[in-house]
Amino acid sequence: MASSSSLAFALLIVLSLLHSTSSSRPLIGVTYAPPILAPTIANPHPPPPPPPDRVASIVTSLNIPAVRLPNSDPSLIRAFAYTNTTILLSIPNAFVPTLAANRTLAQRWLYRHVLPFYPRSKISLISVGNDIFDTTPDLSPFLLPAVRNVHLALHDLGIKKIPVSTTFSFFNIITTSFPPSSAQFQEPAGSLIMKPLLQFLEDTNSSFLVNVYPYNMYRLNCEIPLGFALFENYPFNFRDDLITGVRYTNLFDVMVDAVISAMAVAGHENIPVIVAETGWPSSGADASEVDATPALAEMYLKGLVAHLKSGMGSPLRREGVAEAYVYELVDIEVKGERSWGILHQNFTQKYEIEFSRACKIESV
Repeated sequence: MASSSSLAFALLIVLSLLHSTSSSRPLIGVTYAPPILAPTIANPHPPPPPPPDRVASIVTSLNIPAVRLPNSDPSLIRAFAYTNTTILLSIPNAFVPTLAANRTLAQRWLYRHVLPFYPRSKISLISVGNDIFDTTPDLSPFLLPAVRNVHLALHDLGIKKIPVSTTFSFFNIITTSFPPSSAQFQEPAGSLIMKPLLQFLEDTNSSFLVNVYPYNMYRLNCEIPLGFALFENYPFNFRDDLITGVRYTNLFDVMVDAVISAMAVAGHENIPVIVAETGWPSSGADASEVDATPALAEMYLKGLVAHLKSGMGSPLRREGVAEAYVYELVDIEVKGERSWGILHQNFTQKYEIEFSRACKIESV
């Protein structure tokens, strides 16, 4: 007898073949959290973060259509009012237990972070928590009740067009990345949390959010060629899924399709996928990270944006991901930490990424 995974994947392939040949281009945004710098001997008086209005102006000048705010700073939400920039808000993990226990507290959070600004600020989605399975696994049982309470609290306030979800890390939920057709959700979370969450997302027309870092996958698996992780196009730079016959030309699509396959096994293959974080560091935490360079980071980001803007989607989903957020807008530049920003700490460009069209900004 065929396994449930094989049957679900066969259905997924049939759906892919029946899908319209039309494609769509996902929304490409950035993550921004104000850098908070601690005083050091060399720099006892570090500069404060730039004013929120200046940040909004920079994002607009770069023609970035979407921004993800991990801390949901109200002053930043206000700064994006009356712009065309959509905003993905996140609720910190520490709030999850109280939101799960008390819908009134969920309303209180919305009164501070949503109600004063929406719809002038184009809030597109609220993520309750980020990578809880890894950072705060003891909060996992509270996750779905918290997501439900925020959803219900929005409806209590008459706001019905902002979906609610949560964000996961690829490495903490997926059993295997290759072949993608063999991927499933890790247990016991797959049955206890993922399946009921996916049902909620389907019922409320929400999306599945996941952090996808090909850089980390490349570092973990020495068999992955660097060019495969960087969207390079040259002969034999591909890997075939021998189960389905699907050919992959980049690691990003491999990881996205592994998520889609896991959702298919769980019975929810049609839920939109949003890549909440992706990027490539321009410097590593230590000297061992020889592939964390500005040149390779630029190659990854330009390859990613070109791939997403092509409208090709992924092999298992013609429309691909619905949105993708580059991590991150600005470097923090702390010793011993990776640098991910597309801008230096003074907000000058590290390299040009054409989200819409090329443009330049001045330092603050």
